[in-house]
Amino acid sequence: MGGAVAGLGAGIGFDALASEKEAGAPFNLNYAPHFGMFANHAGDDLLDQLTFMHEQGFRGLEDNGMMGRTPEMQEKIGKKLDELGMEMGVFVLDKGGNSANTFAAGNPDFTKIFLDGCKRAVEVAKRVNAKWTTVVPGDFDRRLPLDIQHSNVIDTLRRGAEILEPHGLVMVLEPLSDTPNLYLRYSTQTHMICRAVNSPSCKILYDAYHLQRNEGDLITNINHCWDEIAYFQVGDNPGRREPGTGEINYRNVFKHIYDKGYRGIVGMEHGKAQQGKEGEIALIEAYRYADKFK
Repeated sequence: MGGAVAGLGAGIGFDALASEKEAGAPFNLNYAPHFGMFANHAGDDLLDQLTFMHEQGFRGLEDNGMMGRTPEMQEKIGKKLDELGMEMGVFVLDKGGNSANTFAAGNPDFTKIFLDGCKRAVEVAKRVNAKWTTVVPGDFDRRLPLDIQHSNVIDTLRRGAEILEPHGLVMVLEPLSDTPNLYLRYSTQTHMICRAVNSPSCKILYDAYHLQRNEGDLITNINHCWDEIAYFQVGDNPGRREPGTGEINYRNVFKHIYDKGYRGIVGMEHGKAQQGKEGEIALIEAYRYADKFK
């Protein structure tokens, strides 16, 4: 499959397209696609999609919806990842929604739902050998002073960390840009929360798409927050598509985190600029181009 994809990519307008030698070779960083990203080439079967990802040089997987899959499918995915020598990235911890169950409210019922989600996440992580699970604290509670909301969020996350830490599972907190109602919006704010929780199981998920929208100055803020960052996700802005389709110089960003020693997963949490097989080829070539930093 790899050679065919490289050949079809000959007309794409990048100045450094993948050669036959590059096709299928591992990347410098561990970019992780998600299910459905290459369905036009690999079909609907999830295990076939994993095989295709591996053939194109990808060595990671993200699946936000992993907790919604059956235990049997989770085990099959975990086994296939192990066979291919691929690493499981993040899945979203099911905490019952953002506005309905916000940590900022300090509501014991909301906390109970979150802690139950932590316990279930531990079991899911065992089946797929996952190390990270995404947590979004939810919306602001505008009825409360901001500092009290901070305290509520920190207390709730500490209780979650107590469940996750013995199992080596890390909740990575993700600042989002989807709506101003979301409590967690900035990298430095997330750094402060992680420091206050003070657990190896509470770290930052630095999604460059969301943080470009919310604060910009990506490399500087990565440096500020480096000691609490455990995971990266990407998507270009505007549009939330593959690198090279927007304003972010991802080759420089990738070089920066690589030079700082990052060897973890870079999640490909975005769509494609083009549809069909052509769009999938363009996406692969976009990563080959952005990954040429060394």
